[in-house]
Amino acid sequence: MSEAVHRELGAGRWWSLTLAEQLGNIGSEVSRTLKWRSRDARIAQGALERALELIELTLDDPRHRASAARLRELCRMREVLLDYLVGANEYGSTERNLQRYFDTFAAAATRRPRDARGEESAPQR
Repeated sequence: MSEAVHRELGAGRWWSLTLAEQLGNIGSEVSRTLKWRSRDARIAQGALERALELIELTLDDPRHRASAARLRELCRMREVLLDYLVGANEYGSTERNLQRYFDTFAAAATRRPRDARGEESAPQR
């Protein structure tokens, strides 16, 4: 992989995001990878590298390191993604099911909690 692209995030800001926000951002890079893989391999490779960098930052997040189940899920997600994009696709993944997996987190990240009066509260960052 090339040098870190997400320097600001790597400096700790990434860990202030919720898991849904982290996975939603990873999903954006995965979406770019899927979009460009048949059009421009260079652009697709760059997006994949950025996605992998964000996955590594997520795996290094101390909140996730405290949960074996969460780490297992994150590692499996990375494994399935790489199996589909650069491996033999032994898991039988499709572009559609990968996109749906990450879209779920992007949707969850955009939902804002409501206070007792039903008003939207500021997103927690």
